[in-house]
Amino acid sequence: MTTLPASTNTKLGLVIDLDTCVGCHACVISCKEWNTGAYGNALSDMDPYGAEPEGSFLNRIHVFEVIPEGGEVINENADTRVVNFPKSCLHCEDAPCVTVCPTGASYKRAEDGIVLVDENKCMGCGLCAWACAYGAREMDLAAGVMKKCTLCVDRIYNDTIPEEDRIPSCVRTCPAGARHFGDLGDPQSDVSLLVAERGGFDLMPEQGNRPTNKYLPPRDRYPLENVAPIAGFVDNVDDATGFFGWIDMVLSRLDSQSDTGGKS
Repeated sequence: MTTLPASTNTKLGLVIDLDTCVGCHACVISCKEWNTGAYGNALSDMDPYGAEPEGSFLNRIHVFEVIPEGGEVINENADTRVVNFPKSCLHCEDAPCVTVCPTGASYKRAEDGIVLVDENKCMGCGLCAWACAYGAREMDLAAGVMKKCTLCVDRIYNDTIPEEDRIPSCVRTCPAGARHFGDLGDPQSDVSLLVAERGGFDLMPEQGNRPTNKYLPPRDRYPLENVAPIAGFVDNVDDATGFFGWIDMVLSRLDSQSDTGGKS
């Protein structure tokens, strides 16, 4: 069995904002593209355009409809909200996927806390997938090895690419800014301060795995009328000027043309 490092001062990981994620799947596609042509064996796609496509994805988005505490659902009027929940490997401090591996293929790096798979040692037994409480490992049927999120280890240390690109592909791609990357072992890092400010939480802490990745909870929603005044309709636009006066003139002409059969 593989042993875990005694401690990792640096804990690289992700912070995912559930309030901001719009479920666009840009991170999923970006992750698929990068990990198909980069680290390890390519992520397989079998019969991708057929009736029963199969393939490996290291990052997936689950969509839930939740009822806030104190909310209720009455007929079709629901006090509910949709939460998009991205999930990949959480790079746990006490990673059971590592300690259960019989060949040493799964391991946790002492220098930065990233959990990886040595595909040359992996025999595809699947024990790590059974041990993972989060369902974050995927067997690549074409390659016969286990695949998982690497935090784009081949990007973040790559000094041949621009500095702004030395972050995980999913973070670089997210159009909503819902994904953040950094050292969660440093209490003064941007990600640690963000977790402290927003009340970031562990996924399934009762499992005792101490995941490095954190989630930021959705913020409370407020009625629109409490946020900004709602502009009313103006009945009389005779004295309208500027853009609105021009709009009134154009609409008046269109209305008069329709009354005369299109003849001005």
